[in-house]
Amino acid sequence: MLKKLTRKISSSKNIRPVKVLQFGEGNFLRAFADWIIDILNEKTNFNGAVQIIQPIQNGMGKMVNNQEGLYHVVLNGIQNGKPFQQTRLITSVVGVINPFENFQQYLQCAENPDLKFIFSNTTEAGITFNANDNNPKILPESFPGKLTVLLHHRYEFFKGSKEKGLILMPCELIDKNGENLKRTILQYISHWNLSSTFKKWIEQSNIFCNTLVDRIVPGFPKDTIQEIQEAIGYEDNLAVTAELFHLWVIEAPDSVKQIFPTDQAGLHVKFVKDLTPYRTRKVRILNGAHTALVPFAYLRGLRTVRESVEDNYVGDFIRKAISEEIIPTLDLPKDELQQFANDVIERFQNPYIKHELISIALNSISKFKVRVLPSILEYHKRTGKLPERLLQSLAALILFYKGNWQGEPVPLNDTPEILNFFKALWEKNTLEEVVQKVLSNASFWDCDLTQITGLQEMVTRQINDIIRTN
Repeated sequence: MLKKLTRKISSSKNIRPVKVLQFGEGNFLRAFADWIIDILNEKTNFNGAVQIIQPIQNGMGKMVNNQEGLYHVVLNGIQNGKPFQQTRLITSVVGVINPFENFQQYLQCAENPDLKFIFSNTTEAGITFNANDNNPKILPESFPGKLTVLLHHRYEFFKGSKEKGLILMPCELIDKNGENLKRTILQYISHWNLSSTFKKWIEQSNIFCNTLVDRIVPGFPKDTIQEIQEAIGYEDNLAVTAELFHLWVIEAPDSVKQIFPTDQAGLHVKFVKDLTPYRTRKVRILNGAHTALVPFAYLRGLRTVRESVEDNYVGDFIRKAISEEIIPTLDLPKDELQQFANDVIERFQNPYIKHELISIALNSISKFKVRVLPSILEYHKRTGKLPERLLQSLAALILFYKGNWQGEPVPLNDTPEILNFFKALWEKNTLEEVVQKVLSNASFWDCDLTQITGLQEMVTRQINDIIRTN
């Protein structure tokens, strides 16, 4: 009989002061940021806990609280040429607050004098302004709206104290995520007619860091959870698997490094003045390859990243998409880019990681815009040609969002607006009309893709090819 995970059996019975407020209880942050905090607590004098805020109404908060914030991270990979696995009990998380159920409890988090950091990962679609958030006295819909009311409560509670400003480290994979978050908060301040002194406090007493995160996190190990639980001796419904590799690049003043002493813990965290080269390389090659791979491989009956990369046809597709269509759009040395690409493929082939394609497919439209579309546009700009493989992925994506393939439902996971758009589109239009309306939808792509000569025709042809050959 497996024992239940509770603080009574944890070596960390004493709850540390909450220094981090984290928006998001998903696999990535728990296997990345919270894992890092756990190591900081062990190896440095950081001594801080993480309070998680559930960013959507139906989340995993109850599951986390049922285990009193405890769970295991299982790292798998190759180290020094040999298989390596490490399991760590994470004790840094104190629990989850659901602001949809208790708005006042959420606001009270801002009254914590020990609070230093805000982490978030609400996907690429998360840092957006919602004009329907009209009343700051009730819980806003958007993440930046929720954060603005929290910061305003802190500002008022501590009477505008400069010392009570926070360090914000968003992990959403968008360019200049810290600057975007700050700009959106200022938008809400204007929208709600909040005071100019609060605006000044946001701008001068808080630090918004642009960040870049990198770790492949497949998530809950449903195929091996029984073995893992037998090895640890506890029931753990929140165990999360990840690769050994991790990288956090943080664009911040030196003062942040002093109170976030990751260098003392041997962690792969870089504090830099400009993370642009790191971001462009990672987003275009690693994340771009992930996002381009998902619909193309899924429609061919493949279900994991590893089997997709090792499939002769799909593996050749993604390798050539990277080397022939993504790398030529980047300005770093070609040898360096090719080495990074080779390392990425090797990480995709990690035999100890089962990364489900469908888990990467969350919010694929916004991901495609951020991760793949820049390569398509830059390739066309530099060569005057269209990148055939990246557009094959776009064709597969449009077909993927039909929500049904070869008589089987596709478990799409995106915003209701996007899902409803595609549902109505596929029900009422011909294939040619579907392609035209998707490509011309500027709310998806920030531009009208039908204006690029030949692109609409190529995507239409490729969809027909996928239907015919699968």
